[in-house]
Amino acid sequence: MFDAIIFDVDDTLYDQQQPFRNAVQKVFPHVQCSDMHSLYIRFRVHSDENFNKVITGDWTLTYMRNYRICRSLEELDYPAISDQEALAFQQVYEEELDAIVMHQEIRRTLDFLQKQQISLGIITNGPTDHQHKKIMQLDLLNWVHPDHVIISQATGYEKPDKEIFKLAEKQFGLIPERTLYVGDNFDNDVAGSKSAGWKALWFNHRQRKLAKETLPIHDLEITSFEELLPAIKGLVQTKEFLCNA
Repeated sequence: MFDAIIFDVDDTLYDQQQPFRNAVQKVFPHVQCSDMHSLYIRFRVHSDENFNKVITGDWTLTYMRNYRICRSLEELDYPAISDQEALAFQQVYEEELDAIVMHQEIRRTLDFLQKQQISLGIITNGPTDHQHKKIMQLDLLNWVHPDHVIISQATGYEKPDKEIFKLAEKQFGLIPERTLYVGDNFDNDVAGSKSAGWKALWFNHRQRKLAKETLPIHDLEITSFEELLPAIKGLVQTKEFLCNA
């Protein structure tokens, strides 16, 4: 069924909510635990919606980072914060990200795919240096060749633009219909990869609901880290069956 599997990074290969939660608790201790998930979702939305403005030069990276936490807190009716407080949060958040670890089920899955000689790659949105640090912290180059890593800021494109997936096809030597993309974000990861003609596994471990008007175009959905390896093994077995048919 496939020759290659390409992964998202943030909230796919590691739990992104944990470093966010840690940073919020340290810098904004007045934020209620019951609001943490909603705050995180808003933070991700503002990141995804506005990072392209950094790529085009309309916003600075610092402005975008300040905006996303300021706006997220305001939307949950917390008092406005200063730019200095936003910068302090970003510093602590980056320190927490420097300590991220790969989920053990992801590690088991990558080990399995490596043994099966399935080509692996990364496409991630974000600032080049910032995302590269995460890739190194997670030891991803133990499984993924450095030439099979694409970070959006370095390309001028970002997910869900199909051009970033087409760039990966050329750079990684991919056949679209035999390539699977794995990611947690439906719009960026599923819709983006499907627009390029790839297969898509929606790693919906946050168990988000699709809007009524959104078509469920993903090829497969899983809702926990523990489901990933069995799902991938099933796909590999299907691939072997088709090859031997």
